[in-house]
Amino acid sequence: MAPMIQRAADRVATATDWLTSAHSFSFGDHYDPSNTHHGSLMVHNEDTIAAGQGFDTHPHAETEIVTWVLSGSLVHQDSEGNSGIIHPGLAQRMSAGTGILHSERNDRPEAADPVHLIQMWVWPDENGLEPGYEQRDISADLTAGSLVPVASGDPSHDSAIRIANSGATLYAVRLNAGGSNTIPTGLFTHLFVTTGSITVDAYRLDTADALRATDFGGTTIRAITDAEVLIWSMSKRLGQ
Repeated sequence: MAPMIQRAADRVATATDWLTSAHSFSFGDHYDPSNTHHGSLMVHNEDTIAAGQGFDTHPHAETEIVTWVLSGSLVHQDSEGNSGIIHPGLAQRMSAGTGILHSERNDRPEAADPVHLIQMWVWPDENGLEPGYEQRDISADLTAGSLVPVASGDPSHDSAIRIANSGATLYAVRLNAGGSNTIPTGLFTHLFVTTGSITVDAYRLDTADALRATDFGGTTIRAITDAEVLIWSMSKRLGQ
């Protein structure tokens, strides 16, 4: 089956006076029964949060939440006593487990610009786990052309941070114009261009475009411009 291309402009969005959030899947008030997930990836939001604003304390449960900041910084605090400042090049995840409260705000005293981020939610292998938090700066690993495992629960893959889904791995790759790398093989693949322009086979993808595919991989990404790409490679779908 040919990959499905989702163009940036085709995503539904939520907009308030302090937030713009573009949703790759059904989210919040935007429900489309034909677009609820891909593999075990349930949420893939591109958020821009104004300075001094953010998500106040709210609950989550039974979800693995991975956040990737593109610019600016996001302040995390949760009911388990974890806190952190998430910035570009930092891998971060929160395991909601049996239940957790957290806030995510762009409210550092020196914050004058919006924070731009991608937030992704993956279903865990099992319910009832203890809540948890992990972050790791991987800036030094993000050299041009390197395919970096950011988050994974696959025991056969090392990664910067670990998630409670044994069939899901998130990779990041930064490419200089003209550079290339190979997409990992997976039963389910979700590829998202955070910045720049690339080609995958005959498809051109620009900033905020996505590709979804099944039984995909081994294909070459080529950068038309300097680019960054996030790739979820998954071996199972929800409920497996």
